[in-house]
Order: sequence, then structure tokens, then C-alpha cells
Amino acid sequence: MMGYVALLRAVNVGGTGKLPMTVLAEMCRELGFEQVRTYIASGNVVFQSNATEKQVRTELETQLHRYAGKEVRVVVRTGRELAGVLASNPFAESPGSHVAALFIDGALPSDPLDGVTGLKDEQICLGMRELYVFYPNGMGTTRLRIPSEKYGTARNMNTVAKLASMAAMLT
Repeated sequence: MMGYVALLRAVNVGGTGKLPMTVLAEMCRELGFEQVRTYIASGNVVFQSNATEKQVRTELETQLHRYAGKEVRVVVRTGRELAGVLASNPFAESPGSHVAALFIDGALPSDPLDGVTGLKDEQICLGMRELYVFYPNGMGTTRLRIPSEKYGTARNMNTVAKLASMAAMLT
């Protein structure tokens, strides 16, 4: 069985897309996922499955659509990939709360600054399947807009570290 981490987009953020994590966990169990654990109320779930990444994403998005009555995008990574994201963080010396990984399903831009607006002191670097973003003044006041945001979802490095740790503990 493969250890996966599913990251839901726009769930329980700013009052939109309310989804109790107990409901998310139950959905995952109904899909046959094992050792299901959620982390904080922003749509993070760790589990094991024999399905492929694409199958996991499709099945979970279908369940979420039934529940919410609208599309809920899901980004899926293996536990090993998440550990790699953490290890490859180009801003590892910065506080984890000031660095985010923008997980993207689809092609990364060849230039991480292409189409970006509102850039001030922030820095953006390419990863393997994600963009790393450093917010020196914190994420709360930024005006930064990255076109790839519509194809993915971001998590700060503290959350990435916790999810990678949870995934590593799957047996």
C-alpha cells in the first residue's frame, strides 16, 4: 500500500467550503483508504491506498462534489514526495510559517515569476511539482498573486513538515 497525503483546495479557509474533518475522514474510509488521519481544519488528510495517485484524486474529488454540490479540487502526493518537498525547501533557514509550498497539478511555469502580480519582497523558486514561496513579512498581508494558484493549493512548511511526519508513520 502507498502512503498518500491529500490536500484539499479552498476548504475551511475564510469561511468558504465548510467541511468538518470528521466527514472528510469518513469519506476516505468509505473509499477504502486505510489508516486515515486528518490534520487541522484546512483539508489535509493522510492515508494508505492501493490506488494510483490519479485514482485517489478522482475518487476523492467525486465524493467531495457529492457532499458539497460543487467542485472541490484535491492535490495528492505520496508521503515520500512530501518528505522530498520538505528536504528541498530553498528557504529552510526561514521560519516555516513564512514559507509555503504551492502544490500544483499540471505543468510548472518555466519562469516562476511569469504572470505574478503584487510582488514586493517575496521570493519564488521552482520545485519538482511545486513552487516555493518565501513571505519575509508573513502571508497575512501579502498582495502576491501567482497564476498557478488556480491549479493547486498552498501549505506552509510547518504544515508540510507535520504531514510528512504523519505519512512517514504509516505502516
